[in-house]
Order: sequence, then structure tokens, then C-alpha cells
Amino acid sequence: MGLRRCRRTKGGKEYIYWALVESHRTERGPRQRVVAYLGSLEQSLRLGVRQAARGQVGVRQTQLFDEDLEPDWVEVDTKRVRVERERSFGGYWFGLEVWKKLRLGSFLERLMPAGREEIPWPAMSAVLVLMRLCNPSSELRIAEHLYERSALEDLLGVPYEKVNDDRLYRALDSLLPHKAEMERHLKERLGELFALEYDLLLYDVTSTYFEGEVLANDQAQRGYSRDHRPDCKQVCIALVVSRWGLPLGYEVFDGNRSDVTTVEEIVRKVEVQYGRADRIWVMDRGMVSEANLQFLRSGGRRYIVGTPKSQLRWLERELLAKDWQKIREDLEVKRCPGEDGKEVLILCRSASRGAKEKAMHERFEKRVEEGLIKLREGCRKQKQKLGVVERRVGQAPGSQQPCQWPVQGGGAPAGGWGCGASLGEAGGLEGVGPAERRVLYAADQHHRLGWGAALASLHAANRG
Repeated sequence: MGLRRCRRTKGGKEYIYWALVESHRTERGPRQRVVAYLGSLEQSLRLGVRQAARGQVGVRQTQLFDEDLEPDWVEVDTKRVRVERERSFGGYWFGLEVWKKLRLGSFLERLMPAGREEIPWPAMSAVLVLMRLCNPSSELRIAEHLYERSALEDLLGVPYEKVNDDRLYRALDSLLPHKAEMERHLKERLGELFALEYDLLLYDVTSTYFEGEVLANDQAQRGYSRDHRPDCKQVCIALVVSRWGLPLGYEVFDGNRSDVTTVEEIVRKVEVQYGRADRIWVMDRGMVSEANLQFLRSGGRRYIVGTPKSQLRWLERELLAKDWQKIREDLEVKRCPGEDGKEVLILCRSASRGAKEKAMHERFEKRVEEGLIKLREGCRKQKQKLGVVERRVGQAPGSQQPCQWPVQGGGAPAGGWGCGASLGEAGGLEGVGPAERRVLYAADQHHRLGWGAALASLHAANRG
């Protein structure tokens, strides 16, 4: 079947109409007979009829430059065109498939059976997990903005108006008591899906800070801030992962707790939860102390840890030797026995890393030199109170870094210190009076002794 174009002239004017025809065989050969007269058809309608006549189901995928189809142009006011209820779908759908592969839905339904809640806690848990996977943000922003922009309402069947920050927070409270069970379930399920091995575990600690006073959280304390926000309270998060980066467990510690004090607790937790397998622990030098090493050795545990440079002084001969082995571009290693013969030390050196540290050191030296020279010029121009100068020394760039400087003359200690930069070479201290020298000397004492002893030494020098 197909369409046939027909013409008819009436009153000197030509009219075009269309007929639906089908082919059939006759004694005189194939002929077409009219099935229906369709009248005048627009091109888009003719395309639909032609597809139906050919038995095509749905919309035909046309070529990019289809010469048989002429577009119908319409005028559109672009200022009045908008997209409504646009939703993200792909990432959430993929995340939900992973959720099903891990069997988290059925697992949480066993842990948290249905109660009086309007929305089941496993469904709210899925909302939290999928939002964290696709668009990490706070629970408040999820409830107010992100959930309605996602396809989770269609995928999970949880209405948008039922997702609020209070329900999300209560879902977290419902999940927390089952933390250990969830960790074991994920370890087993991931091991089945990917044939993972947990013979090597990597352990590290990070931190996250809070805005505000956080009075209701006893673990929120001020401590070493990896986010460079010492003004904010924080908590420390300890994470154990496999060699493939998949998490095995985590713990939350007080924000003022040092990394080195967490090692024994984490190792014992993993051993209680998963057994004492023959695994290797990998940690950075921030976790190393003699007590921690003794704890690892006492249980026959194997470990790979970073060693502080201060503990390598007895290896000076090995460091200066030339029998290094190059394992890849810009990285050389050397194997040495430990002091007691029970450990093996792998010494590593990298030229690019050394160049990077040298450049960082030089930039730091330059900042401190510029700050001290600016302070010196200010003291030359006008007399300033001792307390004002002390505060300016404390606020100078790099004043919080433990770096010592050689100051020539004026009772300064002899010899070169730490960074080895000389203000005499950078512009000299010629013409600097006794007061300025005492200020610079006190600044150095601040680095070595702390503020209390530094101010005491400055006042003593001032009285002299």
C-alpha cells in the first residue's frame, strides 16, 4: 500500500489531493486500486499515513538530511519557552541498580522492619545513599532543592512532599545502630561480586569541620585542621580501605585527637569484626610511634609504615652510598636491614620531589624575608611601641612556621640556622638599631621557645 498524488482542475484552478492505494494483480498485469480518498494532506500527515501503510510501528528515524521531508516552520517566542520539572535520571538509575546488586534493600528491611513510620526507613536510606552518590550535599539541600530535580520520586516511589530534612535526619539515626552489620554485609557482598582480597589494608585519618559552636556534639573539638580552619570545631574520621580503595570500616573520633593515638583502637576493631587474618597494615608516618610499632610486633602483625626523617640519622652512610636501584623514571629505592634485624627499611628518593620541596622552601624564605624587611623599614620611619612591634612579628608571613634565621651582630646566636637565609645577603641589617635587633632576636626566640619565653627574653634584652 502507498499514497498516490491526484490532480483535478476546476474553474481553471488545479487542486491536489491524495489517495490511499494498494497493488493487485489482474489479467493485464499489476494494477492499483483506490482504498480511500484522503483529500488534501499536510506533509507531516502524509508521512504518518505512509508509515502506517508500510506497517511501520512508532516514529521513523529519519536521516539527518532527509530530502523527502520538508520541515513545517512555525514562529516561536523564545522568551516564553521554558523547561519545567527537568529531572536527572541516568546516574540515579545506575546507582539504584548497584543498590540492588548489593542487596541493600532486602538487608535493611531485615534490620529495620516496618513500623509506624509513613515512609519505610529502607526507602529513605536509599534516598540518602543515591543522593550522596550522584549529588553530595547536606540533608537540608536535598529536601529543599535536589530531590525534586532527580528521578528518585519515580524510581523509588517516594513522593517529593514526603522528603524533608527531619525525615532524612531520622533515617540517619535509624541506620547508625546497624553500622557494624552494614560493614560486614558490604564486605561480604563486594567480595562475592568482585572477588576482592583483604590481605592489605590502608589506614588514614581525615577531618571535617563545622560552622557554629556545635554545642550538642561532644566530639566536635578544635584540633589540627587539614582544611586550614583552626577557628572551627571539627571531628576526625578514620577510614580503612582495601588495596582497591573499597572501604572496610570507619570510626569518628574527637576533633582534637591525634592520629597516632587511634592506631591500636582501629586495628583491634577490625580484628574483632573480621578476625585476625594474615593481613598487612599500611599507614603514613603520622601514625608511627614506638608504642604503635611495639603493639603491631607483639601480635605478629605485618605492616608497612612511613618513617619520620628524624629516625633515619643512623642510616646516613646508606643514604650517601651510590648503590640505589632505579625502578621507574625519577624514583630510586634501596633496601636496608633494620637496627634490630627484624625490620626491613625501603629507602626512596625522588629528584622531582626534592626540587618541589626546595622550591617551597625558597618561597617560604622569600616571604619571611620580605615580611621582616618591611617590619624593619617601618621601625626606621617612626618609633613604635614594643607591643605593636611584637604583634606585627607574630602576624608576619610564616611567623607560625618553625623556621630560624641568622641575624648578624646585636647579640644574635652565632652560626647558620634552619633555613640558612641571611638578611645581610638580602639587603643587609646595616643601620638597624639595637631595638630592631632585639625585636628580630625575639622573633627567632618565639620560634624556638614559644611566645612566653620569647617575650621574656625580649624584655630582658630591652632592659639591657
